[in-house]
Amino acid sequence: MNDRQLDIVFAAPHPDDLEIGCGGTIASLAAKGYQVGMIHLTNGEPTPNGSPERRVEETMAAAKVLGAAVCEILPLTNRELMDGLPARYALATVLRRYRPRVLVGLAGRTTAASPDHYQGQLIVEAARFYSQLTKWDDRFGHTAPHRVDHLVYRPIPSAAERVHFHGQFVVDITDTLERKLEAIRCYRSQFDDQRFDRLRHYVTSTAGAEGGQAGYRYGELYCLPRPVGVKDMIALLGAWEIPPPFSPYSSG
Repeated sequence: MNDRQLDIVFAAPHPDDLEIGCGGTIASLAAKGYQVGMIHLTNGEPTPNGSPERRVEETMAAAKVLGAAVCEILPLTNRELMDGLPARYALATVLRRYRPRVLVGLAGRTTAASPDHYQGQLIVEAARFYSQLTKWDDRFGHTAPHRVDHLVYRPIPSAAERVHFHGQFVVDITDTLERKLEAIRCYRSQFDDQRFDRLRHYVTSTAGAEGGQAGYRYGELYCLPRPVGVKDMIALLGAWEIPPPFSPYSSG
C-alpha cells in the first residue's frame, strides 16, 4: 500500500484480535474521516481450518468493512512471537513510515489463550520508543525518526490480572457495533456458526458493560499510561445518555 500519514495505528498479534477488541472504535474513527491503520504482527497461521492465503483475504475484507485506510500483516511468526529486536524494528519501521499521532495496542496476559498477546503489548511499547530514535535509520529501512505522541491500551477483558492504569476512557460504539460484528464474521476460517454465536454474545455483553459505565449503550474501554489531560472540562463531560431509573423531578 502507498505510504501516507495516518492519524492513528492499531497493532495486535493476530488477524481478528483488533476486530474483536477495537473494531467499533476503528469503524467510528474511519466514519469521522480519520486515517486509521490496522497492523497485524503475524498472519495468525497455522490454524485448524485456515491457510495463509485465506487469512489474508479475510483480513483485508474485515479492514474494508471497518473502513481502515491501511491494513498490513508483518512477517513475524505466529506462536513464536517474542519481544525482541527484529519485532521492535519491524513495527517501529511501520510507525516511521505512517507517522501516526496515536498508537493503540492490546494489554494483558491471556494465560488461557495465546501468549503472543502479551508479547504484542511489549513490542508495541518498545516500537513506540524505537520509532523516535535518531542515528539508527539503517535499522528502520532508512525511514526518518517519528515521535508517537500517545500510547493507548485496549485492556483484554479476560486478562489474568487487573491492572491499574493512570487514565481511562470509553469510546461510544453504539452506531458501529454491528459493523464490528460484520468484520469479525469475515473470519469464517476461525469462527464457524456456533463459535461466532458465542463470540457475538461475548462481544455484545462486553460492549454493553463497558459502554454502560460511561452512559453509552455500547462502548469500548481504553486506558493510558498517564492521566487524561483536559483543557475544557465541560466539553469533556457531555450529556449522560442513559436515563436514570427515576424521574429527576420527583419529590420522593
